[in-house]
Amino acid sequence: MPRRLIWDNEPGIGRGQRRAEGVAAFMGTLATKLVLLPPNDPESKGLVERRNGWFETSFMPGRTFTSAADFNTQFADWLTRANARVVRTIKASPLDRLDADLAAMLPLPPIPLHLGWRNKIRLGRDYYVRLDTNDYSVDPNVIGRMVDVAADLERVRIRADGRIVAEHARVWARGTTITDPAHVEAAARLRKQFQQPRAVVAGDDLAHDLVRDLADYDRAFGLADGLGDGLGDGLGDAEEIG
Repeated sequence: MPRRLIWDNEPGIGRGQRRAEGVAAFMGTLATKLVLLPPNDPESKGLVERRNGWFETSFMPGRTFTSAADFNTQFADWLTRANARVVRTIKASPLDRLDADLAAMLPLPPIPLHLGWRNKIRLGRDYYVRLDTNDYSVDPNVIGRMVDVAADLERVRIRADGRIVAEHARVWARGTTITDPAHVEAAARLRKQFQQPRAVVAGDDLAHDLVRDLADYDRAFGLADGLGDGLGDGLGDAEEIG
């Protein structure tokens, strides 16, 4: 692990003294130092951008990529050849300097890192979650509950209370809706159950609870002292008293 990670002044990592969410924990786990380049500093910015520009002009022309993982695979293959070439400024190839660089680096942490995109949201009635510009379906049985959405370069996983309720291959196109047929079937079943009226059975405790004791009205009017045995008699006696 490098002892320092150098980033341009960008909001995805942080600006000034502010760090994006999760960056401090990530750096602490790696035990490395984050160096954010100051604004309006073309020399330090150029040090980073020149390398990116070289990759853009030497590696990317004429290539096509199906995903970020495909990009990384092709890039790693290209670097094995590019790093074997002698660099004029150092009069050696990067491959020749690799052992010295590794000896100066820090070891990786023994615990696994939480990598990828993460979010926690409440699942809406349409039972879809959005990642980038794409929508992924979720088991509609957890509508209204909080779900954890995690994504890496290949998979999108949604969990509710630690249990996976949806898993999809990550799509890198834009504006796409990814639907699991099982989720559609579950939604249709829940919708049908909701639309069916609940049958009331004679002697049902719920139906019994909804029947009001008419003597309650006598007591409410202060007529529970024997002037009436029910609502009708109580009101009649109240009129006579009046």
